[in-house]
Order: sequence, then C-alpha cells, then structure tokens
Amino acid sequence: MKAFIVRPFGEKNGINFDRVERELINPALEALDIPGNTTGLITYAGNIRTDMFEQLLVADLVIADISIHNANVFYELGVRHGLRDKRTFLIRCAGDEVPFDLKTDRYLEYDKANPAAILPALIGGLKATSESDRRDSPVFLLLPELQPPKREAFLIVPQEFGREVERAREKKRAGDLALLAAEARNTQWEVEALRVVGRAQCRLKANSAARAIWERVLEFDGDDLEANLLLGTIYQRLGDLTASDDAIKKALKARDLPSAKRAETQALLGRNAKTRWQDEWMAVPEKAAETALQSSYLAEAQEQYELGFQEDQNHFYSGLNALALFTVRLQLAQTLPETWDLQFRNNKAAQAEFAELEEKRAKLTAAVEHSLEAAAERLKKRDERDIWVDLSNADFCCLTLEEPKRAAAAYKAVIGRADPFEVDSVRRQLLIYQQLGVLRENVAAALAALPEAPVEEKKAGPLHVFLFTGHQMDKPGRTPPRFPAEKEEIARRRIKEELERASKGVDAPKLGLAGAASGGDILFHEVCAELGIPTHVYLALPENKFINESVAPAEGNWVERFRALLQSRKENEVRQLAETDDMPKWLRDKDPDYGIWQRNNLWMLHNALALGGKHSTLIALWNGEGGDGPGGTKDMVDQAGELGARTIIIDTKTAFGS
Repeated sequence: MKAFIVRPFGEKNGINFDRVERELINPALEALDIPGNTTGLITYAGNIRTDMFEQLLVADLVIADISIHNANVFYELGVRHGLRDKRTFLIRCAGDEVPFDLKTDRYLEYDKANPAAILPALIGGLKATSESDRRDSPVFLLLPELQPPKREAFLIVPQEFGREVERAREKKRAGDLALLAAEARNTQWEVEALRVVGRAQCRLKANSAARAIWERVLEFDGDDLEANLLLGTIYQRLGDLTASDDAIKKALKARDLPSAKRAETQALLGRNAKTRWQDEWMAVPEKAAETALQSSYLAEAQEQYELGFQEDQNHFYSGLNALALFTVRLQLAQTLPETWDLQFRNNKAAQAEFAELEEKRAKLTAAVEHSLEAAAERLKKRDERDIWVDLSNADFCCLTLEEPKRAAAAYKAVIGRADPFEVDSVRRQLLIYQQLGVLRENVAAALAALPEAPVEEKKAGPLHVFLFTGHQMDKPGRTPPRFPAEKEEIARRRIKEELERASKGVDAPKLGLAGAASGGDILFHEVCAELGIPTHVYLALPENKFINESVAPAEGNWVERFRALLQSRKENEVRQLAETDDMPKWLRDKDPDYGIWQRNNLWMLHNALALGGKHSTLIALWNGEGGDGPGGTKDMVDQAGELGARTIIIDTKTAFGS
C-alpha cells in the first residue's frame, strides 16, 4: 500500500505544514509501514502536474490537509474525489472555515503548536481507512452507479520485471517468482506486478504461493475481480471450499463481469457443490447410491450449473454438467424409488417433482446439443479444432444415447487426440456414473473405448530443505579473525552434528541448498555428500567472478574444491542469480542501497521455502555479529526469521573458542 500527501508547503497562516508532515503524518505512515510522499519529493524529470494526477489516481491512500483555503490542495482533493471512491483521509487544524462542500465530511483536527499530540488517533484513523471498503468520495456517494477508472491502465510494470517473471515461469521456478513478488513490494506498480507473478504461479499450479499473492491483491481492493475469480479456483485446489465459495460469490457481485465469464464463475459454484456431493457418498461406498440421491448437494450443484448455462448458452460446459446431474438424479430416483419418495411430504409430490425434472432434462438436452453444435460450427469456420468440444460431444452421446456401441464410438473417434490429463478427466466422470450404478451399459462401453488407465505413481511427499549460510574462510591477515583456517575441522564437525540432529525423524526426501564460497558453504556441501543428502549450488554471480569474489581470497585448496563441487553437479543443480553485480534498473530505482548479495540471500530463501515450505531449516555458521557488508550471514538470518523459516545457529565464538 502506498500513500500520497496533499498539503500546503512551508508556513502559511501561522501553520508550519512541513512540520505537520514531519511530526505527524510521516510518523503515522511509518507506524503502519505505508510509504508515502508529496509531489514535492518527486525529483525525476517530468511534468509535476502529470505526476500529481498519476499519484491521485493510483495511490491506495490519500491524506489531505484542508486547514487553509489553499487552491492547490482543494484542486487536488477534487481530482482525487473524482477519480477514486475510497480511502481519502482529511486532517486540519483550526484555521480557515471549512468550505461548504466539505462541511459534512469527517476530518481529524490537530493543534498547530503540537501536531504530534494526535499521532495515536491519526494512526488509528489511517489504519481503519486503509482496511475499509467504505466509499468516502462525495462524487461516488452521490452517483452510486459511477465506477472509478481501472488503475491497471495507468500502472505499467517495467519490461525487465516482466521478462524475469516469464523466465521464472518457463523454467518452473516458483521460488524466483516469490522473490520477484517480494521485491515489487512498495513500488508504485506493486499491484500490477503481483498480478503478473500471480498469473505465472497459477500456471505452475503453485497454489499456496498463488493464494498469498492474490490475497495480497485483495488487501488493496477487496472487490478485485481477477483476484476473487482466481482465488475461487486456488482455494478449491487447496481443499478450502468455503473460502472458494466466498471468493466466487464476491466475483459474481461485480457489475462489469461479462456474461460468458459470469457463466464460468457460476459453474465454479456448481463444481464446489459437486465436490461436496462426491465427498459425501464416497465416504460410504456400501450406501453410495442412496447417499448420493439424498444429498442436498446434488440439487445444489445441478442448480448452479444450470444457472451458469442460463447466463450464457454458449457455455456448453455448465450445460453439460447440469445435464449430467439431472440424468444421475433421475436414474437414481428410478433405481431407489423409496429413497426418492421419502424426500417429499407425500407420494404425489415426489411424482410431480420427478415429472418436472424429466421435462427440464428434455429441454436442457436440446439446448446443450444446440450449444455444442454451435461451438463446433464456430471452430469449423476458423478451421480450428478443440479437443474439449469433441470430448464434450462424446460425453453428451454417453448421457443421451440408448445405444452403447454408438456412445463408445463417439469416444473412440476423438480419444486418440487427447493428452493423458484430458483422458483422465473423461475417465473420472465415467467412474462416477459407474460407482453410482447409472448409465451402466453406456459407461461400460465407453470405459472399454478408453486407453488403459496408467498405474498410479505414488506422489512424492514434500522435501525437507536444509539451507545453509555461514562465514567465508578468513583472508590472510584478517584482524580480528572470524573463521581462521585452523578451525576448519571444528566447523565441519559442528555442521555435521547439526545436520544429523535436524535430520532425525525426518522421513521426507532431504535437499541441501547453499552457495559455494570458501569456508562454510563448501563444507556444508561436502558434509551433505557424506550423509547422502543431495545439494544444489546457488551462485550470486557467474562462476569466474564468483571465484574471484568469494573463493580465491582464502588460502588453501578452496578453488579446486569449488570446481570439484560444480563438476559433480548436474546442470539443473547449479543456479546462477545474475550475469553481473549490476542490479536491474527497476530495483535500482526502488532502492539504490539494495545489492546483489542481499538479493542473493532472499533468492536462496524464497527457493528453499518454495521447495520445502514449512519443512525448511536454515543452518547458520555465525558469530552473531554484522558482516563486512550488506547481504552477509546476519542478513540471511534476519530475513529467514521474517519469512518464518526454522533457524539453527552454530555459534562460532563458542565453537572456535574465540
């Protein structure tokens, strides 16, 4: 979240507005960890009015001081009220009379002689405002149908950042994506950067990481359509159907949701209800059919899919799923008449409901058939094929034909073009019918037409990742000594002891991550090899530059050991952060003091957490002091603590007796 301050400058009418910002506004923003400034601090080339308009549009929070009749302040406040519907906070001290148009607005009053006196109240007010979705713009309050412009049209993500995200996605490096998301924090274009990263994580199915990204987007705007739509799917994949429903329902409230997207979104509610329905009857296999028919989720899923199809009849997916559930419900009612009958107050009501369902199914069958034919015709005109249209046509035949051979033939005609995921999707749906005993003959013929199901491989469990950081071997003549050469064997023994202790009771596959500097890093890799723990090497710089910076300065055979370490690794087991120690321009613009070694620490940490999650342990060979520069062992330990990684400290002062 970023703030923009609208205020007079200097001293006017006895009020020192620079002091008010220094003693009141800035401390409040710092307390809430919200960066913010005025146009007076924008120093790069450009038109200050353009910068002002941009800030008033994109700032998440605007603080306006309306103490005096300052034309610029009221002009900027009017622009803000006309562009954004919420999160504008007014302050003033007793001075000029408040203009008529703002008399009904709420504001916080300060004492010009002691602005800091109301600091706690300002902190509380800004916190409440930043967390609120309540409209405070009089323009939008008076014109409730008016919608604010989309911020994303004005927030451009740097091309270099976008290329880094795309490289990480192509190489399936979820940890690199997490690093980029962290580095984009507090940039003006943070929200759009989060979108770019979040989309990439969704494509990689890095669901836990994607959830964190899109939930952060919602911190800026709880009604964000894309965030709620994607979270609906992400929560479903993570097994939290309640959260998924909530996100989907919020998305459905959006006024600008196109009809096709509304149909798809409505179908997501149907999918969640269908999942709950399956969970119910699969839990009691001996009474699966009876439980399935009695479940309220069957009717709910059917209704939600039907609503989706009503929204857009080109969305054959929702129509086909509604038809499938109509079919299951009717066939189960025929197979289990007593179970069906007891769901109604009398036999007559049960028969009436059955007849109504049959009539609805007949109409739906015709509509879905027409929708599928229209989809195929559109593809034909474009000379294209879509395997899902073809598979859906086969599913439709299975649901509606009374000739098993024809149903099987429909699958045989297209299944050869389907990939394993698509075949598995078809098979899973057919197995639902089989387990419930509906469409028996068609299902048996259709399953026989599918390729043999592959033997399920046991899914690999989560990795337990050991990330190492530690002192380099001392350069000759270092005073005072920190890691002298004669302490190498002590360090090796202590690293081994801690690794063995931390590994006890860990059944998950283990992986070590570390750099390859002389001293602790190389010792860690060598100890892991002794213990049978595979390791990956993370280099901040290209090999030769890294040797010059972090290996060669130490006396001994460290360069030879470094080269042997890299030669023993496969190509994908050695990672390199950068070609040079120059930071990307977008990072230099954000923080000139942020360097390659700090970035290297965060890079390694985020990759360890992406691979191991809560099963990540940092082992630090450390004297407990700051290093020779930014990005050292202390920085890594501090960053690990902030990100929640478990940390084991090997205190070199104690271990080395220094």
